[in-house]
Amino acid sequence: MVKRTLGLILAALMLVPACAFAAPSTADLARQIQMLTQQLSALQEQVAEVQDAADDNADSVELLEESSEKWDEASRFEFFGDYRFRMDYSDTETKEYWGAMDIANAVNDMNTLTGMDVQSIVGLMGSYSAAERKGMMENLPMALAQMGLDQQLQGMGLVPGTADYGNAFTAYFPDALAGVNAAGVTAGYNMTPKNNYKNDVLYTNRFRLGMKAQVSENMTFKGRLAMYKSWGMQSNPTSNGPYFMNSFTEMDGATTRQPSDSILRVDRAYVNWTAIADLPIWFSVGRRPTTDGPPAHLRQNSKRMATPTNFMDYAFDGATLGAVFDNPFDFMGYSKIRFCYGRGFEAGPTEDGNNLDDMDFGGLNWDMINKGDRLLNVQAFLAANIVNVPDGVDFANPLEIAMGTGNGTLDTENLGDIYHTSFVYMDKYADLNYFVAGGWSRTDPDGVDEMGSTLLGSWWEDPGQKDGYVGYVGVRYDLGDDLKFGLEYNYGTKNWISMTPAHDDMTAAKLATRGHVGEVYMVWDLPVGDLLSDKCNAFMRIGYQHYEYEYTGSGNWLGAPADIDELDDPLNAQFFAPIDKMDQVYLTMEASF
Repeated sequence: MVKRTLGLILAALMLVPACAFAAPSTADLARQIQMLTQQLSALQEQVAEVQDAADDNADSVELLEESSEKWDEASRFEFFGDYRFRMDYSDTETKEYWGAMDIANAVNDMNTLTGMDVQSIVGLMGSYSAAERKGMMENLPMALAQMGLDQQLQGMGLVPGTADYGNAFTAYFPDALAGVNAAGVTAGYNMTPKNNYKNDVLYTNRFRLGMKAQVSENMTFKGRLAMYKSWGMQSNPTSNGPYFMNSFTEMDGATTRQPSDSILRVDRAYVNWTAIADLPIWFSVGRRPTTDGPPAHLRQNSKRMATPTNFMDYAFDGATLGAVFDNPFDFMGYSKIRFCYGRGFEAGPTEDGNNLDDMDFGGLNWDMINKGDRLLNVQAFLAANIVNVPDGVDFANPLEIAMGTGNGTLDTENLGDIYHTSFVYMDKYADLNYFVAGGWSRTDPDGVDEMGSTLLGSWWEDPGQKDGYVGYVGVRYDLGDDLKFGLEYNYGTKNWISMTPAHDDMTAAKLATRGHVGEVYMVWDLPVGDLLSDKCNAFMRIGYQHYEYEYTGSGNWLGAPADIDELDDPLNAQFFAPIDKMDQVYLTMEASF
């Protein structure tokens, strides 16, 4: 436009000399000058507009350059997350049992009357049958009177079973019983009756916010925050009665994994350093992603995580050194091998003479086959210097409470080591996902705490190695694009120990069960329209679990497991109500974004 205007002006100027020969009038010259002046003014305005536009473009380019730097900075960060609403119904039957506090009170009564120490009393009770011990507890004043009188008569030279002994026993027994009653022992003890615990409906919310940041070409930070609470309260509603072992939200390995309050806590936080020395080797350190490992993702309708198998469901702090390489055969895909280390308990500064050691993990996790849906994973680890009491948890010491000694709580002690090995093989045929898994655990105790308990041992018994086993199988059939049906079963033996305090079962870890658990579930992908990212998902899940316990203490390594049908023996006393059978129904609505 500017060039065109200049051209017209130049053409007009060139015509001026020609017009001069025509002897233009003064009026004509004035009109021409006025016209040229107006055109020059218009030209100046257009030049100014062009200059302003150029300045604006320069500012825009500068602003764009500044913004691009910010966009490049922001592109290093990635946020994602998930939300879950869950409804639970549970119906639990417990067995009749002897409570640990009742046994402790009875031991104190015996100590008061006989002067025998606790270990001697337990040793004496061990010389009787289970039925005789039960009778002694229920009729303790008479039992103590008989025991005391028997010692007295034998001290007089009378032989049990003779007529003289019988006559003397009959004559002196009333006085012996009166002496027991005078010492304060006036009644026996009874077993805690069986009970039923039912929760018609429990609502929970779980929100998790994940994040990823690229530190450099070969270093990445990953983290996740989590909040998990029940509706209407800021504490764990599954912390009473038979669910006592499920209530340790303070336990480091279970933090964020059981309902507690509305605080957003750090669930994971670690850095990965990859391609070390341009080799397929990586190093990772921080709070590990060691929960919800395979095959749990099938039931949870999530992506398979690069974590240990589901028998190691424990959120711990540690480090991993790993390598990846191709397998020699195509059907095997590639392999990942990881050497892991973690800390489960920090002893802290200790006084002289206090030999409490840190509790550490160390082991190997190996994806021997990893191709698509096909996975064969084997892991083996050692948990060293196992403690009897987790950090942040207090166990009562019934003996100290009954006898009025000590601090009334169980002091922390190292009890020995636990060896653990497990595997999972999973694959998919057409629309059928399937897996088979198994595990072995061994306790190697070398210490006893002040209650006489050790790894899978009680009442000062000689510590010895004990082996436990578990089997776990399951299938999931994917019907079309939006319906999935699953069935799972697991069985644990008497001495089986799982490392699953971070389990995702509401009231009790099914993979820790010493007995049988069956589960059936259905997943429905919700018709909410096109998902906006490959990280997005929306579904509902409904499931039913049935537990049948054969032994006590599932999920716990402290104390000897007892047959669920032999709890009438006082030496099989329990700290909390032992579960016999349990039914659990759940319904979830979940969204990943």
